[in-house]
Amino acid sequence: MTLICLSYKKFSITALFSLIMTSLFSYAFGSNIPLALMPEKVTNNAVTQVVIGDEHYLLSFSGLSADKTYQVVHNKALTYHVKNNQWQEISSIPLSISNRKLTHNLVGRLASVATAIKDIAYIFGGYTVAADHTEISISDVYSYDVVKDKYQLLKPMPVPVDDSVALPYQQKYIYLISGWHNSGNVNLVQLYNTKTNQWQQATPYPGNPVFGHAGGIVKNKMLICDGVTIKVHKDTKRSYQDEAACYLGVINKEHPDKIDWRTIKHPTNNARYRMAALGLAKKQQIVFIGGSDNPYNYNGIGYNGKPSQPSNKVWIYDLIKQKWQVKSSQTATMDHRGLLLIEDELVTLGGMTLNQKVLNSINAYPIIKPHKTMIKQ
Repeated sequence: MTLICLSYKKFSITALFSLIMTSLFSYAFGSNIPLALMPEKVTNNAVTQVVIGDEHYLLSFSGLSADKTYQVVHNKALTYHVKNNQWQEISSIPLSISNRKLTHNLVGRLASVATAIKDIAYIFGGYTVAADHTEISISDVYSYDVVKDKYQLLKPMPVPVDDSVALPYQQKYIYLISGWHNSGNVNLVQLYNTKTNQWQQATPYPGNPVFGHAGGIVKNKMLICDGVTIKVHKDTKRSYQDEAACYLGVINKEHPDKIDWRTIKHPTNNARYRMAALGLAKKQQIVFIGGSDNPYNYNGIGYNGKPSQPSNKVWIYDLIKQKWQVKSSQTATMDHRGLLLIEDELVTLGGMTLNQKVLNSINAYPIIKPHKTMIKQ
């Protein structure tokens, strides 16, 4: 562990203690740099990051507080200024009038997804949870301007989805891949054009429709893995089944709605639910971190009635070599909506750790070097 030496004259005892404790906590979770704790614990939050000039911001929208009950589903939003190592509460994410009526004025939601193009963040969907456990998928799409702290309501999704995957392309398009719609999964790939504020349908997802899957994109190649599908039975009600499957989508550069989907050998043949994932352009890799091998409801209890536990596994797919690296990290977390990058470290914001404990940390994973455990396709 790195020792921290600070001048007594420049820092109060309280500030010194706070900085040391923050650093100790961050190192314990694998970070090489001090990372401030979030103002409160949150999980199932939509996350993304934007760059304005040389200033980097991490963003967290909506989610679930530490009690993990329907009463603490919220629409709060936070921003983290990387250079200043400082969190700030920003305006809560709104809900359109039509969706307020649909959800009887519930505004908090879970399973939204977010991404960013240039200096603007985009937030899609999610679902509300009522006292009787009724869940409604939300069609709202918002852009968010960090500098102005302002949301703009955009054209709604043609088919409202939650627990989907949002991937940006060519600084212009955003793909929403599969996901849950009110009472079942859809195989749709919905394509949003940020320049025209229009939607169109792209080549559908080729596997079983899923929710809680994860994916990343590098140039015109996207990789989607796992999630949960619906299993139908003869004499009993349907059930949820984890899906160990990976698909590589190659986007037609002239026609972004055309995707050449291909199967990719799974790295472990053991599915994970609500992993964090990100494409690393410089390394030509797509990384998957954490998640759980036991799909669960929003409170962290599995659909099978057993408490779910997080994974510390890291999967790295090399797009050039067409090989998987299978690694482990110091940190085991689950219930994520995205993976972010600070300097040379991958991070998640909040989520759950062992025994479904909700976190208020920036969980860091130093970018993994090549490892001997390789799986060729």
